[in-house]
Amino acid sequence: MDNKVVQTLARTFVQLGYRAARFNFRGIGKSEGAWDEGRGEIDDALAVLAAVREADEPLVLAGFSFGAFVTTQAALRLPEAQRAQRLVLVGPATSRFNTATVPADTLVIHGEQDDVVPLNSVLDWARPQALPIVVVPGVGHFFHGQLPLLKNIVLRNWQA
Repeated sequence: MDNKVVQTLARTFVQLGYRAARFNFRGIGKSEGAWDEGRGEIDDALAVLAAVREADEPLVLAGFSFGAFVTTQAALRLPEAQRAQRLVLVGPATSRFNTATVPADTLVIHGEQDDVVPLNSVLDWARPQALPIVVVPGVGHFFHGQLPLLKNIVLRNWQA
């Protein structure tokens, strides 16, 4: 929740007119529970959505790294009438978790020099979906020194 990439995404969506909710997964920070290898964390995301979302409010789901994996899985579980307008995935942990297939308009952003999730892993996940990836040259997993660029990529993509 306090990660700088997550904070940048939240601020960007507030700037775009959305309400943003950030939360810690179970066992992180002051949250209760323990790591559940992704299963319970998907439930956590859905519980947060149920608690904060207002009826007929547009929904965009965004996630970073493990949170991007959770985002893809949570999006699949939402009832048709509550589906997200769009997904944004930054540095999705495709090499570590079973990241779901996503809609064609999903925005995926990944650093070329990511040392946590290799770019090849993301490309291998995206290829069967014919899903474009925005690759940021010279950038690592945490977008050190490039958070304004990350924000601008999302803003430009929304304005398009």
